[in-house]
Amino acid sequence: MVRRLPRWAAAFGSWPNVAPVAGLLVLAPLVGEYLLGNVSVRLLPALPFLVPLYGGGALLVREIVRRTGRGWPALLLLAAAYGVAEAGLVDQSLFNPTFEGHDFQATTPVPALGISAGKAFAFVVGHAVWSIGVPVALVEWLTPGRRHTPWLRTPGLIATILLYLLGCWIIFDDLRQREGFLASPGQRAGAAAVALLLVAAGLLARRPRAATAAGRVPPPWVVAVLGFAASSAFVLSSETWAGLAAGVVLVVTAAVVVGAAARRAGWTERHRMALAAGALLTYGWLGFVLTGLVEPGDPVRWAGNAGFLAGAVALVAWCSVRPRAPRPPSAASPTAAPPPPRA
Repeated sequence: MVRRLPRWAAAFGSWPNVAPVAGLLVLAPLVGEYLLGNVSVRLLPALPFLVPLYGGGALLVREIVRRTGRGWPALLLLAAAYGVAEAGLVDQSLFNPTFEGHDFQATTPVPALGISAGKAFAFVVGHAVWSIGVPVALVEWLTPGRRHTPWLRTPGLIATILLYLLGCWIIFDDLRQREGFLASPGQRAGAAAVALLLVAAGLLARRPRAATAAGRVPPPWVVAVLGFAASSAFVLSSETWAGLAAGVVLVVTAAVVVGAAARRAGWTERHRMALAAGALLTYGWLGFVLTGLVEPGDPVRWAGNAGFLAGAVALVAWCSVRPRAPRPPSAASPTAAPPPPRA
């Protein structure tokens, strides 16, 4: 007997697609806010209100990249555009000098733009890597055979766009009322222009090619350790101009090194998963640091950090024992899928 999807779920294509869609919708805000420690476990009931913005954004970015046949450079550029849009247009933390009671422009200020250069860079990289990149990499790894194909039909894509826009409005309206802040028209126009440029760069990025370069790559567990070390060094960068310079050098170096390794024949999907797992665990320890800075006397918040870290470790363990994708069907098959490209 063929199992039929409910009408509301039919937009996602098939049962194998519903699970990764739901997983990404939930994992994106859990990593981007709760594991980070930016949002306390006491506010876990607010997760449905974060799913449209974070989950909808991650799903939309992933769907655009897979529908256009592009790879991880394009995904990270679109994820950076998401970060600029969220920080500059939605919650406006990029421009609000007293966002949630913090002095966000006390360090590395750029008065002409009304921003902190260090905070702006940290916001964009944080959203690109942890809010979108890490969740997409891990959920795709857990869906063998569907890692490089769209998960949504056209109605599902339209629903995702609407979901994301709804999430933007929910957060914008809530913070507009609570913060009483609205960036200037010039600031908002500038943020929108930068986001559009990043989107254009992502859509113009070349499609991935088969990895054929010679050279050895380290085993996945070494990649995970290096990913953890590099991402930990990034979040530990001091909030000074020297710290910003070090962060920029670190990000550029990591992009060059990973890009070169991914072009080698020995680079596999498991290496990418290991890189994401290492970065994921960085947010696990960072959550404890933020709790110590914000609410050190709240035992519930500390317990929440421990619970979210345990969940992250369990997810990494699950990914580490998950088999790689099965070999694609023969090209002669009517259901044949193209071989998975390497980023």
